[in-house]
Amino acid sequence: MGAELVAATMNSNCGGRDHGAMEVERATLDWLLDVSGLPDTASAILTTGTSNATILALTAARNKRFGQDVRQTGIQELPKVAVYVRKGTHSCIGKALESMGYGSDAIHVVETNDDMRMNLSSLAEAVARDRAQGRVPLAVIGTAGSVNTGAYDALHDIADFCEEQGIWFHVDAAFGFWARLAQAPWAHLVEGMERANSIACDFHKWMSVPYDCGACMIYDRTLHFDTFTSRPNYLEQQEQGLGGGDLWFCDYGLELSRGFRALKVWTAIKSIGTEAFANSITDNCKQGALMAELVDASDVLELAFDVSSNVCCFYIAHGDVNEVAAELQLSGEAVFSTTFIKEKPCLRAALVNHRTTSDDIRQSIQAVEKAVRRRA
Repeated sequence: MGAELVAATMNSNCGGRDHGAMEVERATLDWLLDVSGLPDTASAILTTGTSNATILALTAARNKRFGQDVRQTGIQELPKVAVYVRKGTHSCIGKALESMGYGSDAIHVVETNDDMRMNLSSLAEAVARDRAQGRVPLAVIGTAGSVNTGAYDALHDIADFCEEQGIWFHVDAAFGFWARLAQAPWAHLVEGMERANSIACDFHKWMSVPYDCGACMIYDRTLHFDTFTSRPNYLEQQEQGLGGGDLWFCDYGLELSRGFRALKVWTAIKSIGTEAFANSITDNCKQGALMAELVDASDVLELAFDVSSNVCCFYIAHGDVNEVAAELQLSGEAVFSTTFIKEKPCLRAALVNHRTTSDDIRQSIQAVEKAVRRRA
């Protein structure tokens, strides 16, 4: 909160020029790229969130596939493209394709396995079918931490497939990116993410940074720069003074006017520390496992799927899921969201708060059981 106050007081434009706020963002992104495991050639930029980051990533994928001339000529004369996602992928993929002029029809949904991971056989069949019909496979979206289920795709396997097929590999890691900081076995969930062509993630989820703040990472700094740079006369770079500096973030995204988002991230990293974040993320995963155990032991609750990280979804034996969720929210006992797994309504817990304890998990499940039994 203090960092937000300072950033607002400074009122810096982090689109470019040579000033201190730019260096704070540079340092923040250096830390982020180090966590990601991407090669030294990679670059990154802070965004409002994963939705904005996805537009940047898929735009870079398009320019990589069709050349930078598309910035002038547009997509009208280009072939139709296909972007492959698993069931349950975030809606921001569709919005990105709509805003790029391709439309949401470019999305091809791939089946998932019983463990909620992308089915690679289904993916291969979809790509072969599209190529036979003259479509260009533009990108495969791997999920690191599904919004709905918390499931992680087999990222190494998708990376192998994309390398063989010459397709851009993007990882939607809105909250799941931060499993990179977790202890074993949860850190293994994101193995292979470092092989992606691009990654999108949020700081305002599992890292508890105030809204809004996300990031886009792209494996090739030159491609990233060439995809977005545009310098009219009034932005001409100078050798010295405020117009100097070797890094202008307007060259790596859509925004020229950019607030000082980096300060709150930098402050969190410096004041709280990577180790404390790692411990909190690991604790949330342990709490997800505990919730799954309690649900398994209950006679009125049933797990919707095996819990892999910090998201736990379960069915109830009696009553309406929405009514139970609303009752618990209004009573202040627990706040569950609702969703559908395998076409059935269920309660969903997404554990991302550093203040959550094991006792909170036990009390919340007890509250659900009491609410469900009242409806028997």
